Amino acid sequence: MRAVVYKGPFEVAIEQVEDPRIQHPNDVLVRVTSTAICGSDLHMYEGRTAAEPGIVFGHENLGVIEETGEGVTSLNKGDRVVMPFNVACGFCKNCSAGFTGFCLTVNPGFAGGAYGYVAMGPYTGGQAEYIRVPYADFNCLKLPEGNEKETDFVLLADIFPTGYHGNELADVRPGESVAVYGAGPVGLMAAYSAMLRGASKVFVVDRVAERLQKAREIGAIPIDFTQGNPAQQIKEQTGGEGTDKGIDAVGYQAQAQGEDREEPAIVLNSLVDTVRPTGALGVPGLYVPSDPGGPDEQSKKGMLMVAVGRLFEKGLRMGTGQCNVKRYNRHLRDMIIEDRAKPSFVVSHELPLDQAPSAYEKFDKRVEGYTKVVLHPQAA
Repeated sequence: MRAVVYKGPFEVAIEQVEDPRIQHPNDVLVRVTSTAICGSDLHMYEGRTAAEPGIVFGHENLGVIEETGEGVTSLNKGDRVVMPFNVACGFCKNCSAGFTGFCLTVNPGFAGGAYGYVAMGPYTGGQAEYIRVPYADFNCLKLPEGNEKETDFVLLADIFPTGYHGNELADVRPGESVAVYGAGPVGLMAAYSAMLRGASKVFVVDRVAERLQKAREIGAIPIDFTQGNPAQQIKEQTGGEGTDKGIDAVGYQAQAQGEDREEPAIVLNSLVDTVRPTGALGVPGLYVPSDPGGPDEQSKKGMLMVAVGRLFEKGLRMGTGQCNVKRYNRHLRDMIIEDRAKPSFVVSHELPLDQAPSAYEKFDKRVEGYTKVVLHPQAA
């Protein structure tokens, strides 16, 4: 089958790879009709992880079941399904508690598994014509038949639940004010989710004009950090107090204010300044234990200079970690079905699989309006 294969820093290619097959009675094979490029994929694409050439990318996957293992009970050939980026067993201690992003079964020696991602287990990615889904009864979420709302539903694999997860980590409640740092796809989903949860005022911080315009279009207040300290800009619009809650949708490859260089802890420290005393921070933005391209020796080891004393002094709470997609994807799916949510506003491009190399390059450079790319390996 054709698949997007990582060749080395800043290079992917469409290559023929081995077709997936049923390996366990609980597996299904899915014909992939939509698969999205994620900002997390760019960390590998840029050589900023330990990913080695040959990995097939793709953890945001939707398609139609082509074959089921003999142990599968709730799914049938022809079912349209979307899979969480988390590969999870459904029965370990963490899965039973709802922490499916930290499954203890699927990736021995590590808490958590995912498709097509470095260190997240042996699960081939879905930027390909087909994908094998283990523990399929647990990991597949059924969708309505047909191909309606395809670009809405594919976002249930990761960024819509992840944006919502940022709000859960920050405990965003109706009537509260929220500052979201980052207006990429996850940041926009975090802002959108805050509004769905009843936030009274949502600020979105970024420097890319097209992304800030997207934030404005959904009713958020855009904050361009090139125009001055973002925490101060937000305080000026909140009576000097700051927001009730804050969300980091950027992660460790954050840009320094007014300079063309990275400053890995700047978003965390800006949030400490932005959020009022006794507020809370949600951090779904990715941080890694090692970063080969880090700007200094400490950040290369995953150690950042965060203002912990100020965090403590203000009595702030902070929640971190990747999204437990299964906690949210069913009710977010139902909101899409009932037209209460339409997350596909973030999708800028829908392309055939063959255009993935160009799409990666343009998305990485933030050019030509590339904000979120959905690839279509096969017809729906």
